[in-house]
Amino acid sequence: MFKSILAIATSALVLASAGAYANQESGPIVIKFSHVVADDTPKGQGAILFKKLAEERLPGKVKVEIYPNSTLYGDANELEALSNNEVQLLAPSLAKFEKYTKQLQVFDLPFLFDDLEAVNRFQKRAKGRQLLRSMEDHNIVGLAYWHNGMKQLSATKPLLVPADAGGLIFRIQPSSVLEAQFSQLGATAMVLPFAEVFDALKSGKVQGAENPWSNIYSKKLHTVQPYITETNHGALDYMLVSNPRFWYGIPHHIRVELEGVIDEVTYEVNRQAEAANQADRKRIEAAGSTITTLTDEQRDAWRQAMQPVWQQFESVIGEDVIKAAQTVNRKKRD
Repeated sequence: MFKSILAIATSALVLASAGAYANQESGPIVIKFSHVVADDTPKGQGAILFKKLAEERLPGKVKVEIYPNSTLYGDANELEALSNNEVQLLAPSLAKFEKYTKQLQVFDLPFLFDDLEAVNRFQKRAKGRQLLRSMEDHNIVGLAYWHNGMKQLSATKPLLVPADAGGLIFRIQPSSVLEAQFSQLGATAMVLPFAEVFDALKSGKVQGAENPWSNIYSKKLHTVQPYITETNHGALDYMLVSNPRFWYGIPHHIRVELEGVIDEVTYEVNRQAEAANQADRKRIEAAGSTITTLTDEQRDAWRQAMQPVWQQFESVIGEDVIKAAQTVNRKKRD
């Protein structure tokens, strides 16, 4: 009985705190949206569209302030700022959340998903939606997945079978899964900021990388990487996140409207990202780069080679999460 009373009292305190976070009574709810890319990227355009629709549909009730290009917070401190409610919306890459939850590493598991449509199916189903709530203990609540694109392998030599990657050094984002991925191939992983990738490839400091087509083209990586294998071996996605005390403290009718806006913006961001990747693939091919698309048999060989990596991380990601991802692939083939 005492525990029940305590739980009710605690819930009331949380709700009261949430209301204070939203600052509903003193004018429009201010939502600071900080991100680290330019306005003309799909993520940057998504932030602009969110501001436009939110302020049009909730005039005088919501004000959105956008801070692109790390002008307010950068990669190093944006999540701490979110936890402290100094910013209310971010869209970091999924790799940035490894310290808060290991379950999101499912998107880095190599060759787990067949393609982008399989990723979409997983994110829309119950297990994918549950992952959006996996960091609430750290004052982070996921609102949507935003695509950057499926990753392709580029290198100084053709990569047709797993053994071809042996002995090469690949640039990666900070990720224990990606380290294990290249170790399994007999290669070495090197963590480097994205801004340094072109020079590292050009100088030979690293001999390979993994990126969506749009990243490869926008940073001209294809000009220093003569071979690209169309592997689609993992998803490079963002998660739109907020502070749960702030988000759940927004009056219900306003929050529902904002959730509808986010759904529309997510559709547009993902559409733009896929269009950009397909257009940039054509540009890279037209520039004379050697692009190899894996056959079904070759892809199966890569997937089989990556099984030990799946097994290595199964206990921290969750067997149920990995099986849910495999199920979306099987549904596609039925």
